[in-house]
Amino acid sequence: MKKPDSLLDKLHQLAGFLDTHGTLDEQLSALAERAAVMLSAAQCSIMLYAEGEPDAPRLRVRASYGALPEVAYMQLVAHGEGIAGQVATQGVALLVEDITTSPYAHLARRKSHTSNSLMVVPIRAEGSTIGVMNVTHPGSASAFSANDLAMLEIIALLTGKAIQTVNLQNLLNSRFAQIALAQEADNAIGSVMMATAYDTDKMARIVAKTFFREMTQAGFGSKQIIQAASEIISQLSGSLQKHSKRLEK
Repeated sequence: MKKPDSLLDKLHQLAGFLDTHGTLDEQLSALAERAAVMLSAAQCSIMLYAEGEPDAPRLRVRASYGALPEVAYMQLVAHGEGIAGQVATQGVALLVEDITTSPYAHLARRKSHTSNSLMVVPIRAEGSTIGVMNVTHPGSASAFSANDLAMLEIIALLTGKAIQTVNLQNLLNSRFAQIALAQEADNAIGSVMMATAYDTDKMARIVAKTFFREMTQAGFGSKQIIQAASEIISQLSGSLQKHSKRLEK
């Protein structure tokens, strides 16, 4: 009989994900499956904040393993709503041994006929909570343990890193990033553009649209795009201040 994997074996398996390639959805699906297998759980789902709603962030399922109703993929969970929403808001991992006898009983969305134990942990990236991982239906045990929760927190940490890595790879592969890197390497490009007879206002609008489209395709959300735009405005403000000081002299 094969011995169950030790903690060291499990951590070694997880480390392999740092070198994997693929789309974000493919990596999230693989992580959801790996989490369920490692924790001997029947179900695992990964929920991330939906894009385009910075003022009213809502979670939605991006990947899952196990039998999950199709309706679950269409549901949007508001900030602080339900168990997942509360964990995302508070940023604290949750272990429930028996949902029916816990303070969260009234928040359970789906009743289980096999096990009432569940775990929900926050997914973080760049210091902010961007989603949660849900694991339900423990296999051999009647309830998840504190060790299971610690392992899930490690997987959630890796999930956050995977999201950051994919976003960075997408940005570096984008045409906009390649243009930006080329401009950084050769400042003469700017003078060549100024020497052309093109409508500079029109070109500015084209660049702005390209900037927005490429960042969106790279997986960046509204918050990150606004931060990037704010940085451009900050750079412009600094340039204008320097120009003003030169004129005063």
